[in-house]
Amino acid sequence: MRIISGTMRGTKLYTLEGINTRPTLDRVKEALFSKIHMDLQDANVLDLFSGSGALGLEALSRGAQKAVLCDSSRDAIKIIKQNIEKTKTNEKVLLLNCDYKKALEQLKNQDEKFDIIFLDPPYKTNFAEESVKIIEQTNLLNEDGIIILETDDKEKVIKNLYTEKLEIKDLKKYGRVYLLFLKFISRKGTE
Repeated sequence: MRIISGTMRGTKLYTLEGINTRPTLDRVKEALFSKIHMDLQDANVLDLFSGSGALGLEALSRGAQKAVLCDSSRDAIKIIKQNIEKTKTNEKVLLLNCDYKKALEQLKNQDEKFDIIFLDPPYKTNFAEESVKIIEQTNLLNEDGIIILETDDKEKVIKNLYTEKLEIKDLKKYGRVYLLFLKFISRKGTE
């Protein structure tokens, strides 16, 4: 796995070994970042289920101002620390070693707001849907912000996320992987 583009282009990243990990494929990552490249400049980014930190670090390489990387696995945190060190992004990264619910609560308490939130949780869980609901309740996404959710079961995710407050701006399929680009519908003019 490597950084595809930007100031750190070509940097090889450390990854977790084993069958429990599923890094975002380079071709999916390239398509994803091509779609959001205009939104990255000076963005605040949250990579909630970081794994190796590849999505957050790619965002920094392409112009994001800050990245919060979170994972509950101690092994993942060790890898992320190595990747932060390798990419020399220590001053632009906040690293959290806790589950996603605690991370979102902590970020809310710190009055953090994000322009882009990456959600790539384990597939056979409801973590994606729960995360989106918490993000909406805690108001962590800037008004024009976007959530990018990776899943292998779009029907389940869409059904469980259905709300009048959430809009699917785009949906892309890459092999068995789906990327959903989500936005909360603005409340301007509705009050």
